Amino acid sequence: MYGSHTGEAMKLTLKMFACALAATLVLGAGAARAQSDYPNRVIHVIVGFAAGGGNDLFARLVVNKLQQNTGWNAIIENKAGAGGRLSSEYVAKQPADGYTVLLGATGQMAIAAAIYPNLGYHPTKSFIPLNMIASFPLVLVVPQDHPAKTVKELVAWAKANPDKSNYGTSSPSFTIAAELLKLKTGMPGVAIPYKSSNEANLSVVAGQTLFAISDGPPTIPLVTGGKIRALAVTGSERSPELPGVPSMAEAGFPDVNSKLWSGFFVPAGTPDAIVAKLTAELGKALADAGVRESLAKMAVTPGGPTGEAFKKYIDADIKAYSEVVQAAKLTFQ
Repeated sequence: MYGSHTGEAMKLTLKMFACALAATLVLGAGAARAQSDYPNRVIHVIVGFAAGGGNDLFARLVVNKLQQNTGWNAIIENKAGAGGRLSSEYVAKQPADGYTVLLGATGQMAIAAAIYPNLGYHPTKSFIPLNMIASFPLVLVVPQDHPAKTVKELVAWAKANPDKSNYGTSSPSFTIAAELLKLKTGMPGVAIPYKSSNEANLSVVAGQTLFAISDGPPTIPLVTGGKIRALAVTGSERSPELPGVPSMAEAGFPDVNSKLWSGFFVPAGTPDAIVAKLTAELGKALADAGVRESLAKMAVTPGGPTGEAFKKYIDADIKAYSEVVQAAKLTFQ
């Protein structure tokens, strides 16, 4: 009697195991088929900024070329808010199937990770970095009629006139760059907040602030138009749009190397085959001569690292920004 029950139990166990194995094989085959068929529906590219801004233009430029090259169906969705962080939080919660791609910029990724201890995502743990779209230095500017003609002269002037040393800033990205300059030179400087880079730059034009470190697109026209004077661009290389302006390294401050960037990301857990396919096709779009020319006209350097190299780049940025935030005792709302 006991042996009979044992035999039935064994048969039942084997039957259940066989069913489970069959189900696993079916699911595995389905997953493999889904990956090989990718993409067979619309890819949503989420941009955390308003339509018409720099990051939105980057995304549309590359995604349009991607569609032309592949015939894939992809659409841009703008989910603006909290400096791009709302879009990152949204994408981090989406299925890891390659059908939701994030356009991530330095501010919402590396800088946010450095300044917000309770951030709802992590740039390289919640996401897989695919391709950097572009990077660009920041521009240090002073009033056109200011006596300082070099960065060293600006530092000396600020030290001699600490009560008149202030700077305009419209985002944590620019605040951190200015505080890094202060840390590396010992110069004083009080942050004066503005709503946009343009407003911060205009405060320099009017002589209301001593300097600003801002992004190129709104700044370069004011420089070339003679409204403000550029003393340096951050990093080790000159900007093609400002060939007569030295880099910070040339100016004697190689550690003031803040650069901003934008890139594509997918949620962590996205299958390797889909990651590889997306990275390859986005890379082809970014390598297109027309795309690179259009990006260069926006005062950025096209392309950059991909995959693991991009991940290491971001992690290094997070570390560097965190060190500035701690050393300067910065807090952000």
